[in-house]
Amino acid sequence: RMEGQGCYTLPTGTEYRGALRDGMFDGEGELLFPNGGRYRAVWHRGVPTQGKYTFADGLEYKDKKWHYCDGYDRRFYTEICSGLKPAGISQLTNLDPPRKIPEGCYDCGDGFYNPETRVIVDYKLRFLRNA
Repeated sequence: RMEGQGCYTLPTGTEYRGALRDGMFDGEGELLFPNGGRYRAVWHRGVPTQGKYTFADGLEYKDKKWHYCDGYDRRFYTEICSGLKPAGISQLTNLDPPRKIPEGCYDCGDGFYNPETRVIVDYKLRFLRNA
């Protein structure tokens, strides 16, 4: 079984770095997600007892007094930090500048979906899966 300090990559591409005991996350460690987010926590037998999630853009999630994209203010974090775009220029995601979407395709979060081929490719145009 895994013991001590180490790294473990899950099949989803998420990586754990930190303390391991008896094959489980135990002690201080963090999960690094493929989208750039990270979750730092103190673990006990594989279960986080306290932790903090940080989005890829640096925004930290707070359980109390969360003011990001709520019912009253629906701006993206980059819009809160950098201000709104001029009239006629839409910001459809938190990315600034936005990704270039190939003609006729749709951004589906982890890549682009092409309805003609029914294939999803990642942002570097490598095959991910059939739809």
